[in-house]
This record gives sequence, C-alpha cells and structure tokens, in this order.
Amino acid sequence: MMEHDTLLAYLDQWASEKPDTVWLKDLRGNGSDDYSWAESRRQIRCVAAALEARFDKDTKILLLSRNRAHWFFADLAIMASGNVSVGLFTTLNADVAHYIAQFTQASAIFVGEADNWESVKAVLSDDTCVISLPGVEIPEASLTWDQLLSEGAACTPSHVPRHDDTIALIFTSGTTGRPKGVIQTNDSNVIPIRRGSEFLEIEAEPIYFSYLPLSHLAERQVIEFTSLCRGAPVSFNEGLEFLGRDMQRTRPTFFFGAPRVWEQFQQAVLAQFGGADAFDRALLADPQVVSSNVKGALGLDRCEFHLTGSAPLPMPLMAWWDSVGIELMEGFGQTEAMSLIISREGQRRLGALGKPLPGVDIKITEAGELAIRADGCTPGYYKQPDKTAELIQDGWLHTGDRFRQDQDGFLYITGRIKDYFKTIHGKFVAPTPIEALFAENSCVEQQCLVGMGMAKTVMIAVVSESMRATPREVIEVSVTSTIRSMNASLEKHARVAGVILTYTPWTIESGVLTPTLKIKRDQIADRFGDAAAAMATESAEKKQILVRWR
Repeated sequence: MMEHDTLLAYLDQWASEKPDTVWLKDLRGNGSDDYSWAESRRQIRCVAAALEARFDKDTKILLLSRNRAHWFFADLAIMASGNVSVGLFTTLNADVAHYIAQFTQASAIFVGEADNWESVKAVLSDDTCVISLPGVEIPEASLTWDQLLSEGAACTPSHVPRHDDTIALIFTSGTTGRPKGVIQTNDSNVIPIRRGSEFLEIEAEPIYFSYLPLSHLAERQVIEFTSLCRGAPVSFNEGLEFLGRDMQRTRPTFFFGAPRVWEQFQQAVLAQFGGADAFDRALLADPQVVSSNVKGALGLDRCEFHLTGSAPLPMPLMAWWDSVGIELMEGFGQTEAMSLIISREGQRRLGALGKPLPGVDIKITEAGELAIRADGCTPGYYKQPDKTAELIQDGWLHTGDRFRQDQDGFLYITGRIKDYFKTIHGKFVAPTPIEALFAENSCVEQQCLVGMGMAKTVMIAVVSESMRATPREVIEVSVTSTIRSMNASLEKHARVAGVILTYTPWTIESGVLTPTLKIKRDQIADRFGDAAAAMATESAEKKQILVRWR
C-alpha cells in the first residue's frame, strides 16, 4: 500500500490509477447506483470548489443522512475545501442536535435520507444553509448538491490538504452527560489505518460493506477512510430491513459488528433452524455443512476478518460463533484513539480484547485505568481545554476504561471508570464483569447492573427473543440459579439481590442505547431505579433472591 499523509491524496491516487473502476455502490432493490473513482473525485472537487467560494475556511458543516455514496462525497468535499464536517446520527434527538449545532456554530448542513430531519430542522438557526443531497426532496433546502456541482464545475479547490488539518469533529455518543467533540485530523485516521492494516495483514483486495452509522468514527475510519487508503470498493446497505439481502450481494471480506449485531445474527440463524435444539442437532450431525450454510446465508462466506467491539462480547456468544467456524476478533479503540488493541488468528483468548499493536505503549495506572501512548491520537476536544488536559497527561492518553493484563500480555476490560458505583456499604462495584457473568444465561440478551446507594445490586435484563415463548416460571428458575451461582463468587457488597425482567428490547429509538449500541446506564437507572431500590431492600430483609417483571 502506497503511503500518503492525507486522505485526499489517496483519492487522487486511485482516480488516476484506476479511473473507471467502481469505488462506491448504492444498493437499491436488485440494482445499484455505481460511482467510479474518477467520477467520485470529480463530484468531490466540484462541490469543494463551490464550498470554498461560499464559506470561510474552518467552517463547521453538519452532515445528516443514512449511509450512501453521497455521504462520502459530502464529507470529502468539506475536507477538500478546508472546512470541518460534523456528522449527525439519523437517530439523534432534537436536544442533542441543538447542542451540537450551537456548540460548533455550524453554518450549513447537508441533508439526505434521515428519519429525524423534522426534529433536527426545528432546532437549527434561521441562517443555517440547508443543502439537499441527491435523491431527496427537502423543501427547506436553499441549495442542492447538483447546484453546487454546477457552481464548481470549472474550478479546482485551492485548499492544499495537510497531515494535521482538522477534518472532522466526532461527537461521542456518550452514555452520560453532554457529548464531547473529538477533533479528527488526517493523522488521527491515516496513522491508525496504516498501523492496523500492517498488523493484521489484511487481504490484498478487500471488499467493504457499510451499514453502521457513518457519524461514528468506527464506521468512518474502518470503512470510508480505509477504503480510500486501500483503493477498495464499498457497497451501501439500502436499509437495515435489507441487511441480509445486501450482505449476500456484497459478500464482504471484512465485517465489523457490535456484540448486539452478532447476537441478532445468532438469533436469525437459530430461527432458520427451528430453535437452539434443532441447530445443535444439525451441528453435531454435520458441522461442515452447517458452517457453510450459515456463512452463505449471512453473506460471510468469503469474509476473512470478523471484528467486534464497542461493548464487551459475552463469552458464550463468542464460543457459539466458534462452533460454526466464525472467529470473532475483539479489539479496543475509541473516538480519541483507534487501532490500539486487537486480537488476530493465533493471538486470541476468550474474554480478552487482544494485545497492543506495535507502536502502542500502554500502562495501567494505580486506579486501574488504561493509558496509552501512540502516534495518530486526537489532539483533544473541541473548545474544551479542561477536558483535553484530563485526557492527555504527560504524553499519555487516558482512556477512561479499567483494564487488567494477564501474564501473557492479553488485556481485559473490566469497565468504565465512571461506571463504577458504590452501594450503601460504601464500597465500589464494577458492573461490567458481573454483567458478563449474567450474560452467560441464554434466557437474556441485554443486561445492566444498578445499585448506586442501594442495599444490594440489582440486574435489569431483557428476555432473549428465542425464549419469549418459554413459561415465565422456567425463566425465573434459570435466572435465579445464575444469580445464586454468581453471588457465591462475588464480594458481599457486590452480590445481586435479584433480577427485573422485561420483554421490551432496549433500542436506539427508545433512548436506551446509544447510536453505537452501548447501554445508557443513566436511562436504565431512571426507568428501573425505584423498583430496583425497593427490590434491594426487600431482598436484604427476606434474605432471598427475587425476580420481578416489568
């Protein structure tokens, strides 16, 4: 892979070397809208020149759309004009959108297909320039993409990209508090991509599939920017309802999914076999045929690397995927620093995230926090020097995550520093390892431990889709047995009083999950806190493990 120090230099390379080769495919029904490298560069350059004429350098420009080719185009045109893109999730609520728009003083917004446009437009200032992307009718738009193409058709952007340009602000989805704007540069993307590619020895001709939100750095870096660096094609999912169809059409060689995605894939597979018992019988009878069928049905038959991250992966789930010949490789990075720790074939341990990549120095502080030192980290937080000073201390970036390292060098996350809480006994409880233990019970698929200031801790959990026809009393016996087993190994102050069960899944739309599928602990505490506190008290009085339904 030829090395450049800016993302746009890679665009120029591929547009020159293979101008007619398709880079991007917007999948639609049985067809697609295809864009070659040369056509992509033409549109990006024209719109960049038009943006230069309309806005001063370093203008913050919002970007709101589902994943599609013109998301890439708008992002790169903003970059090529010397301005800064600020992606908005299509699930973002009006309050957070208003905060981001005001905080960045954004002057314009590109709008494509977005279910939340009605709520977002209501909180934008009257002087915000609204630019519609192709394929959508936006009555509020004062400009269209095609108009900008026409305006810049005879021009070339004058901005000369530099390795340390601020190219984007990525607002952390955050499980608590206001999101912070993480400054992204060419360096903070190109360097981690290079580091990860060299370590993993990624296939020579990768094929990428984009379905996770591009407003999040993981999808942006792993798909958009990596495809640029490697000159690789990308297909865009038409919508989550078409995920299976589009995966089979694309058959990516690399696939990234949060644990929740792999859980949902597992449920789909089990449903096709008629349940877990039927699947187990089929696997026992002919594991090779089952493996081949599962990979083919999911469109993963030529996938060479299956990555998972953003939340801990339950070990039973990892073992289940192992049984069908799909090795899930965990890794650790964050918006502030990517390509830090990863597993790979031959260097993988159940429960561990892997080992540090070459060039990444680590230390675990006295408080148990992982600190890292590596090239290609963020310079800091936008307009928050105090938060930047907390993040980067003496050249070390403090991740905010608690880790432990075993004697072989494998690293294990034990939770967020801020997730730890004290029960009424005044001792800290780390929820993540306890939740991981409880996740081994097949009756549940989402779980969150609460207990701040309570007599005991309480587990809140969603019943697995595959278990919803199971009688409640059977589920109650199962989860009670799991809690009893867990409590035998937990310190007294961390022992679980019982479980509150619900059939209602936690989703982004309901406000319980972040756009990257992390659980918002404050939302769980708000919704279940009173019932949990009452259960903790009752359990302490009765000396029983309790189960309640909501």
